[in-house]
Amino acid sequence: MDAKLRGVGVSHGVAIGQVRHMGTAVLEPPAKQIAAQEAPREQQRARQAVDAVAADLNARGNLAGGEAQAVLEAQALMAQDPELLSDVDRRITVGSSAERAVYDAFASYRALLAGAGEYFAGRVADLDDVRNRIVARLLGVPMPGVPDSDDPFVLIARDLAPADTALLDTSLVLGFVTAEGGPTSHSAILARALGVPAVVALPGAADLPEETVVAVDGSTGEIIVNPDEAERTALTRAAEERRAALAAASGPGATSDGHKVPLLANIGGPDDVEAAVEAGAEGVGLFRTEFLFLDDSSRAPSAERQTEVYRKVLEAFPQGRVVVRVLDAGADKPLDFLTPADEPNPALGVRGLRTLLDHPEVLRTQLSALSAAAEGLPVYLEVMAPMVADRADARAFADACREVGLRAKFGAMVEIPSAALRARSVLQEVEFLSLGTNDLAQYTFAADRQVGALSRLQDPWQPALLDLVALSTEAAVAEGKSCGVCGEAAADPLLACVLTGLGVTSLSMGAAAIPYVRATLAKHTLAQCERAAAAARAAESAPEARAAAQAVLSGE
Repeated sequence: MDAKLRGVGVSHGVAIGQVRHMGTAVLEPPAKQIAAQEAPREQQRARQAVDAVAADLNARGNLAGGEAQAVLEAQALMAQDPELLSDVDRRITVGSSAERAVYDAFASYRALLAGAGEYFAGRVADLDDVRNRIVARLLGVPMPGVPDSDDPFVLIARDLAPADTALLDTSLVLGFVTAEGGPTSHSAILARALGVPAVVALPGAADLPEETVVAVDGSTGEIIVNPDEAERTALTRAAEERRAALAAASGPGATSDGHKVPLLANIGGPDDVEAAVEAGAEGVGLFRTEFLFLDDSSRAPSAERQTEVYRKVLEAFPQGRVVVRVLDAGADKPLDFLTPADEPNPALGVRGLRTLLDHPEVLRTQLSALSAAAEGLPVYLEVMAPMVADRADARAFADACREVGLRAKFGAMVEIPSAALRARSVLQEVEFLSLGTNDLAQYTFAADRQVGALSRLQDPWQPALLDLVALSTEAAVAEGKSCGVCGEAAADPLLACVLTGLGVTSLSMGAAAIPYVRATLAKHTLAQCERAAAAARAAESAPEARAAAQAVLSGE
């Protein structure tokens, strides 16, 4: 095996240790037939296993807290999906055992997700994990998962399910490497939240022999197999230098010559606030309100409940900026009371703002709750709409905000290429733009952001994506308005410098990335960032763009 491998670095830090592979998936149950009189008992067994797995996922979520809790609770809802359970019951009625019925029902649903594109296909790994847990319980075999070990190790897996990532014991798991996944997969996001070095989309990860020593650089994506003493020393020194830079950098985000770049946090609710404050976030650049709605997919939370949750977040940032994204439902976040169940391609269907405009009472209630939550607080509230395609969308959202008397800035997310191409037109209706680089990349390149095989096209360093960022920032400058980035691209310190050079006015990311971005920005002038941005845009590929920017910023 090559001494050096390269995947996609998704969580900063260096880990050196022996390889341990993830437990294997549950084997396919035998396709045996049961007698008709056994069907009720098998259906009961299936229901009990499903309920037990859902309870376990919810319990893991309660232990993990924060964004991980929302992910695991969504997985628990997946386990208890009524249509899936009905399919399991039907299969048992015609002669399948409980475990075989679960396996086949999930396989059918899996095929639908895999072919649905965008977010839905990205949930395949989550669905497989739920299936494996239910089948394992029915078969009475150990759950697939993180291996037991007395010594610290580097975890290798095809992919990591949220249930495994959220509760990793960071005293034992030094870092992890996956063959699949992408920079915005659940496992990558949770790795950053845990502060565990991680590399995803590494070809040949499964071929790394058990107990082989590897060095994992979660910043560069490089894996060194059997590193020698010099390589270990160099990696350790680089990691120590990064830690020293983090400790030295404090205060608001800015370049070395004083150009201010506010560093904000992406959060899912009040549980994420503490980490954001501890990291020195200057506010919230993306408050994902959909997690509140996913608590019960059959109905919207009451105005009182919404007001209570929103106020907790707003109170945590007095004099700070809090940007709230209104409900982003649809695609991988379906809500029974809101989103159509029969769309052929939900990722390209009625989602985000389109859903809200079809259900104006839901949008009106949310905006009114935000207005009530901000009443009397010294916070700078900004509210933005997801999936804005054009000026008409932006106008409809701004009108809805004005109708409820919301005293806040109104903005639009740039996730669809048309919004970037016509950004100046969109800005006639709203006061700011926020670039969601995750969705913008996958819609620009027609590449699902969760599919590891397409990681080349999901890479936020793609020059075409940087061109769309530049179009948006140029429009904002022309209109005298702001344009931030709230996608995961902002969490890459080197790319944060390039985005600053492109004219982005604020950067929002997971709390764990803020110190790294702050320290890197503080080492470079605005002029250097602008030269790095120009060099990256002139490149022909994502790797070339990164290398070109790195060369400028390192003075090579």
